[in-house]
Amino acid sequence: MQKKDGAAEMYVDVDDLLAILYILKLDRSIYDLVGNSTAGNCRYSQVIPLGLHGRLDIDTKYGYTKGFLPQGSRKYFPLRQPTTQQVMVDTISAGQTTILSVGSSTNLAIFLMSNPHLKKNIEHIYILGGSLSPRRINCPTSYTSSCPSGNVYTADKTAPSSEYNFFTDPFASYQVLHSRISITLVPLGATDTIPISSQFMEEFEKNQHTFEAQYCFKVLKMMRDTWGPNFFDIFFMWDSFLAGVATSIMSKKNNINGENEFADMEFKNITVITSNKPYGICNDLSNPLFIDCNKPKFNLKRKCVHSGHVWNGLGDPLCIPPSVHTQDGSTQEVTGKEGVRVLVALRAKPNPEKNSRLDKAFYQNFLDVINQPQQRGKYNFTTQFPHYRQVANLPDFVERKLGKAVVFDMDMSPGDFLALIYLLKVPVEVIHLKAILVTPTGWANAATIDIIYDLLHIMQRDDILVGLGNTYATNQTYPNFKSIGSCRYRKAIPKGAGGFLDSDTLYGFGHDLPRSPRRYTSENSVRYGAPQDTEHPELRQPLALEVWDLVIKSLGSTSKVTVLTNGPLTSLAQILCPNKKSTSQIQEVIVVGGHISQNIDDGGDVKNIPSNKYAELNMFLDPLAAKTVFDSNLNITLIPLDVQRGVRQFSMALSALKTKTTPEAVFVTNFLSTLDWLNKVHHSYKDIDMFVGEILGSAILAGHDSFLKTTSYSLKKVKVLSTGNESEDGWMISDQNKDNTVRVLEKVNPLAFYDTFANRLGAKEQSAKTGSFSVKKSRGKY
Repeated sequence: MQKKDGAAEMYVDVDDLLAILYILKLDRSIYDLVGNSTAGNCRYSQVIPLGLHGRLDIDTKYGYTKGFLPQGSRKYFPLRQPTTQQVMVDTISAGQTTILSVGSSTNLAIFLMSNPHLKKNIEHIYILGGSLSPRRINCPTSYTSSCPSGNVYTADKTAPSSEYNFFTDPFASYQVLHSRISITLVPLGATDTIPISSQFMEEFEKNQHTFEAQYCFKVLKMMRDTWGPNFFDIFFMWDSFLAGVATSIMSKKNNINGENEFADMEFKNITVITSNKPYGICNDLSNPLFIDCNKPKFNLKRKCVHSGHVWNGLGDPLCIPPSVHTQDGSTQEVTGKEGVRVLVALRAKPNPEKNSRLDKAFYQNFLDVINQPQQRGKYNFTTQFPHYRQVANLPDFVERKLGKAVVFDMDMSPGDFLALIYLLKVPVEVIHLKAILVTPTGWANAATIDIIYDLLHIMQRDDILVGLGNTYATNQTYPNFKSIGSCRYRKAIPKGAGGFLDSDTLYGFGHDLPRSPRRYTSENSVRYGAPQDTEHPELRQPLALEVWDLVIKSLGSTSKVTVLTNGPLTSLAQILCPNKKSTSQIQEVIVVGGHISQNIDDGGDVKNIPSNKYAELNMFLDPLAAKTVFDSNLNITLIPLDVQRGVRQFSMALSALKTKTTPEAVFVTNFLSTLDWLNKVHHSYKDIDMFVGEILGSAILAGHDSFLKTTSYSLKKVKVLSTGNESEDGWMISDQNKDNTVRVLEKVNPLAFYDTFANRLGAKEQSAKTGSFSVKKSRGKY
């Protein structure tokens, strides 16, 4: 049988995980997975929650990515990671290729539009997505032909006919479907017939003979425990079923009609709707393809099917009943030239073994494949490192007089981790860091919290509480669906180079940190609103407000706490709003951020919103929170953008660190050297030196005399604008009518700053045992 090369396009949800492990277990003499890719955007992807049951749980695989998977030798590193387009060009140029697409079609569409000469090398495309028939799950008590056909439940009032994969990029789905390449579609109607059933889970629990089977079951079990009793009604074998159908079809020669063991098939004429009638609207700024009707993108025709209104979010007035439902991303059977003849899966085939508890053929096949000994995983984390013990590294402060109580509020930008390392090096007699509040409305996604845990672990500070804050800026969630929200401010952060991709991985350095026994997990309990207690509810991730309450209780009524904020002020504003009395126990707030413009040329740093000339990012990313904090009676010290800019010098930082040999100093030196290199070689990183200035807050807080002598301050009355106008949101302006003043840092000596920073990191006290995973591994400590 001829060997089939394949490329899988996915965005790595849990069902994608089942699919990719299924494919990797198949006979590589027949199927060879050679490429994998990810995709995402903002307009449509805002229907995917950022927190619980959304990106946070998916990015961490409900806590099992760090808790179970082994430490691989490959990792992401800026500018060295091949792009999706590079992988696709190399793979498809090599010869006939079959593509399995189980996510948004963005990457595949870009490839096809950019490389039309390589279409001939794509033998077939298998697509998971679309919906062609009413879904019983949407009308459980009164099923009729008028039941909605989609599954975008977070937008079901405005897009009831749309399916996630097509909805997240309708234009891309259309381009792939109409590419004149042979296509097989597995829509919702087919996957609805093969849910993750209770019988399947029971059989899966009994059949975990490989590490990959154990991993899949653990993740599915956590989902079942946290989603509630209706899990078996709403979770289906989406991507893995597509993989099974595709590989079964491919195993047969000249299989024009798609004969396979797992699904009934039928040819249909279909299309994907990308915009709403009437077409040819030129005064509707909703459609990015037709912002200028005289010059449409991709040479589209003015009144083509792509030229109508497109969905702008849950608040789009043109897509809210009784006006009309949006058709973006919906799949329709059509006649005539608008339709494409596609092989469509109709339903899952029954299990030929009549006495089996598993009523679908693919159930048994999946369990057989995922458990077969061939091509099994070599180990999980604990078998890879048999001497590893999940032991907390706790400090002994019994004989030491603890200093100023501090809470660090960070958005997990690269500069925040440098600031955190510095704070952990300051003697506890000066600063007692009691807790970290994670505010994921800034430079990193919520799952990056695991890097904080790892860093605290190697610094032997597993005693420090870590609380997770809101994933959306203040008042940016949708009223009728609080788990999702607008990307009005978040869109200012790049998603790729120099943005979320790099921050979430700490520019590749997060992979090197030894793993902490603490990590984010989806463990939960009824006490906190979960449908049931999970297996280990004591491991539940505490929220920022819960951690704050614990800190206040630990202080007693007479003690106070200092707060250092290095990101958007979302968490601090949330603390202030429900209980104004809590401000009485805040000694001082040091805010790293804000920009008080001195003249028309003195601009801010919100580079990706050109209309906003004077805001600083921390203020812009949650302007209402910033306004709340600066309108309060807190004692605030501001470290503004212009002072941060004055210390953005990689060369000075590296020079000060060159003789320091502690593990943390070596780690920071390597990290800053990488940032310096990126800054010099690629335009995407031209402003990367901004992160160095974020260390200033921790240096001011630590109060080293030789450094503080070089600083000067002024008192100013300022306010932050939060008007809903992105051109001025986050501006910090003078307001002489205000009663309270803010202490503003005006000047600092960069040389004294970096000497202080380097000397502290080079001190032997409060040092890490090791600075990287590779060092710990080589010493046999795992």
